[in-house]
Amino acid sequence: MTGEPARVRQMWHLLEPLHAVLYYAPEAFDEAAALGYDTEERWASYFAWRAAPLGAVEAEGAVRAFHSFAPAMVERYVPGVWATAGPEAVLAARLRAVDRSYRALFGERVEGPEFAEAAALARRAAEAVTPGTIGGLGPANSGLPWPDVPHLVLWQAATVLREHRGDGHIAALAGAGLDPVESLVSFAAVGAAPAEVFASRGWGADEWGAARRRLQERGLLAADGTATDAGRDLRAKVELRTDEEAAAPWRALGEPGRERLVELLGEPWLEVIGSGLLPAENTLGIGKV
Repeated sequence: MTGEPARVRQMWHLLEPLHAVLYYAPEAFDEAAALGYDTEERWASYFAWRAAPLGAVEAEGAVRAFHSFAPAMVERYVPGVWATAGPEAVLAARLRAVDRSYRALFGERVEGPEFAEAAALARRAAEAVTPGTIGGLGPANSGLPWPDVPHLVLWQAATVLREHRGDGHIAALAGAGLDPVESLVSFAAVGAAPAEVFASRGWGADEWGAARRRLQERGLLAADGTATDAGRDLRAKVELRTDEEAAAPWRALGEPGRERLVELLGEPWLEVIGSGLLPAENTLGIGKV
């Protein structure tokens, strides 16, 4: 893959780990526990952290926004998470969590000129995100006030841009005629991650098996569960459309700004990857697509 889609996907690969520390850093679990969430497992705080920009959303809205999660799994946590802490308290706590996590990862450099420059560039790109589907996580995050310090601006910009991309990905999957569980089955089938990794999304074996049969009937999956040529082609088109949907912020930033941001993010990206906080296998297919 070359040209603009490759550059857009590169920015996603660089920014995603900077966003995702919120879901894995011990400092984030500390803040979640202080709010009253059970941190023996990560899902209560995960749904609270990600859904809070939507307000006190009900299960139906969260199911749409999160898309790939089984409705029954979402309903185990939403709207119950708001009884523990309201969205405003969660939003404040997630910034505290990121502040502590970034300071633990990057030390005094969060106060330095390179973080400030990266934050300004990423914010310029994020401010070009246009309103999309009501209830989408991209618009919900883009409507939040900006933090006062650069490293939190950088995290929030990364969050706006990745959720904007996610909204576009949901649209691309719908355009390809893939429902939520079929989306995961077809993604596993092209080698994005082992099927076991996608178990975290809460779909049962019967639901997964039924989705495989539907995709086989469409000629997208072989009998062994791997993608056919048609299945690989469809997924490639989904990823390309996702890149196209995510391109506008990077066009607005311009190529010199984007290239400079790539330079500035290289070292923090390596440090997050090298920290061991993030799982080696992920449901997003980063490094595989």
